[in-house]
Amino acid sequence: MHPAFSVIFFTVASGAGYGLFILMALGYILGFVEFDKGVTLVGGLLSLALISAGLLSSTLHLANPKNAWRAFFRFRTSWLAREGVFAVLFYPVALLFLLGLWVNLEAGVYNGFVAFIGVAASLLALATLFSTGMIYGCLKTIRQWNTALTPTNYLLLGLATGGVLFVLVLAWNGKPTLVMASLSLALLTIAAISKAIYYFWVRTVIGPTINTATGFTRAQVRLLDTGHTAGTFLTDEFAYFAPAKLLLALRITVFVAGFFIPLMLLGFMVLGAQASGLAFLAMLSSFIGIGAERWLFFAEARHVIRLYHGAQHT
Repeated sequence: MHPAFSVIFFTVASGAGYGLFILMALGYILGFVEFDKGVTLVGGLLSLALISAGLLSSTLHLANPKNAWRAFFRFRTSWLAREGVFAVLFYPVALLFLLGLWVNLEAGVYNGFVAFIGVAASLLALATLFSTGMIYGCLKTIRQWNTALTPTNYLLLGLATGGVLFVLVLAWNGKPTLVMASLSLALLTIAAISKAIYYFWVRTVIGPTINTATGFTRAQVRLLDTGHTAGTFLTDEFAYFAPAKLLLALRITVFVAGFFIPLMLLGFMVLGAQASGLAFLAMLSSFIGIGAERWLFFAEARHVIRLYHGAQHT
């Protein structure tokens, strides 16, 4: 599949934004984060800004962006519609939670109603992230996506990048980062393991072949004529090809920049190193690595339409 920058930015930015918000709500509910108005304001605005920027950028991938509203009316059958509905429902609940958190700071006591709103907003954020992953995971025409690992990775990567962002927010506001940095270490480790399993699965599982696509099984099928003399929309979008060396280099980037460097920097923070600078570098490295991961997610996808344009297998 052709990697579109708007969709890559959407999935990385909104995933991090939802992950940051979920961990903020979890930090308040379980009481392992010390909130003040600075943490609430910076964390809340950053999460909503990333989510909004991501959702707006996703419309740029549409041929006719003004028709984006139509995606909301197939909730029963479309994961895209579910994503849109959950994303819209998330905003008022999230704003109510942040407002309640801000007001409750004046009282200085734990508020059960604010915690309940935080749970509701977090569930909507998780549902939105899961729906985004299932938009791709439900497509049987692309074997690299049609696996439970796809929505799993969307959830884990969103939480992992959100965790790194939350550590940065806490560090900038002079709050303790030990617990959040430790949690982020765990999330990054789990996300790295899940992504490694995904890459192993993609390389080992055999998908449809040109023989199974055409139904001719007695001998090897090969294409004699493409039927067109120039590229088409199908070949440009669904038959995208990237050099093997580039794919390998980006996979290394995913694990080095997306996981290893943030893990190392957060580990230094857990051991007591200066927080702010390390947290910023961890965030920057994480976004570079996950951006590469998302580019690969699309570039390595092989639609079955390729079989009718000469590819031997997907």
